[in-house]
Amino acid sequence: MKLYDFAIAPNPRRVTIFVAEKGIELETVQIDLRAGQHKTPEFTTLNPMQDVPALELDDGTCINQVNAICRYLDEVYPEPPLYGRTPVERAQVESWNHRIQNNGILAVTEAYRNSSPFFVDRAVSGPNAYAQIPELGERGLKRIGDFYTDMNAHLADNQFVMGDYFSVTDITAYITVDFAKWVKMTIPKDCTHLQRWFDEVGSRPSIRQ
Repeated sequence: MKLYDFAIAPNPRRVTIFVAEKGIELETVQIDLRAGQHKTPEFTTLNPMQDVPALELDDGTCINQVNAICRYLDEVYPEPPLYGRTPVERAQVESWNHRIQNNGILAVTEAYRNSSPFFVDRAVSGPNAYAQIPELGERGLKRIGDFYTDMNAHLADNQFVMGDYFSVTDITAYITVDFAKWVKMTIPKDCTHLQRWFDEVGSRPSIRQ
């Protein structure tokens, strides 16, 4: 298998942390988004959406999108289980992961891509051009603040997002908070439970690599 990556970008980092938690060894190919390598004919053939990460299997099959890649790897390498240990836990993990992605990752993306000069006419990922909407950037910042408040309340009684066990939801949430620094939205001082969790998760070898 071969993982197409861009080491500093949030979504590829979600996969590389997941891979490290699983102890999987993969060949990695860096695709420099700043240099436009994701728009080359060769990479577009591999992934028509022109984004990373992308996982190329040994038979040439290509899996795109973070959740699809992580789901596949969890099926092929079931230990340790990062999507829950029982049918109920797996459903709960899916629910929380969707919630964090929708209220967290997408909020930061909305704020960043609608304000950064780098994304003029590229406010939405993919091959099509979309103009920035400054109001969406402002809304994204508000949503990040609400995300911090909600997660702080949840983590007041939970070691990890899912309670007593580490899961893919912690990876998604950690990257959300770390990514938010790109729009200068750090954890508020009164969100002590969120900060405790962020420091604990950030000390894991998979994230410190």
